[in-house]
Amino acid sequence: MATVKVWFDGACPLCRREIALMERLDHDQRIDFIDVSGEGGDPDCPIDRAQLLARFHAQEGGQIFDGAAAFAAMWRAIPVLRPLGQLARNRLVLALLEALYRGFLRVRPKLQRLFV
Repeated sequence: MATVKVWFDGACPLCRREIALMERLDHDQRIDFIDVSGEGGDPDCPIDRAQLLARFHAQEGGQIFDGAAAFAAMWRAIPVLRPLGQLARNRLVLALLEALYRGFLRVRPKLQRLFV
């Protein structure tokens, strides 16, 4: 049974690679990965599709996270990454991860062109 729901941009080649890796690591299938790039998406998602495509989102324990906090929620569901996800519960660590994520978002369009 999935304990975390992850919404991702399946039209992004970087995102697809990352999610493929997470799916391989998710041996217990604790994560429900939902591609929101197509028309279907997730009709039960309370977040606007444009927001889902702009930033990474995850739901853990009924709470929705975005950005680095969403990655941390996903990591906590995968045993090998759980220590990193737990470490991100520290506000200083999470702030650093969020700064890195925001930096990534600025260069994401250029990086996507490299992976097409």
